[in-house]
Amino acid sequence: MDQHEFSLIADRYSTSLHSNALRFTQDDDEAKDLVQETLLKGVRFCHKFDEGTNVKAWLYVIMKNTYINSYRQAKRRQEVIQVDDEISSANLMSSASTNSGESTFVMNDIEKAMQSIPENYRIPFQRYFEGYKYEEIAVQMNIPLGTVKTHIHQARHLLKKYLNKYREGAK
Repeated sequence: MDQHEFSLIADRYSTSLHSNALRFTQDDDEAKDLVQETLLKGVRFCHKFDEGTNVKAWLYVIMKNTYINSYRQAKRRQEVIQVDDEISSANLMSSASTNSGESTFVMNDIEKAMQSIPENYRIPFQRYFEGYKYEEIAVQMNIPLGTVKTHIHQARHLLKKYLNKYREGAK
């Protein structure tokens, strides 16, 4: 059987193949693409078809295998994308198109804000920000636990007040 003959026979089954493709893809456009790809493969490999056997069943097997292969390929592609998404920002180089000037100004303002806070508030706040627990800070600085909490609270309040212009700009 030549390709022209096979394509005429296979075309009769396109509606049936489409309904089966919808079960696989759950999307009409994807189902149409799957049927088209199935028919193309069927015509391309019609020389492997054994005459006298069920054309519809043969095309269905091609469609099922095509869908499974494309599903696996899409899954692999998605896994690669997810691995790339997990790269931490520390491992990424900053882009040449990115202007770091704004972040430099912000960091300078944060440093100025930190320097404007009295030292007895700033040091407990910095240590807390670095990950120390309240109790550890109290022991290191030889001050009561309640005082540490108060100083950290006051430092936050002063920082918010100093950096309020950034909060207002975000609104």
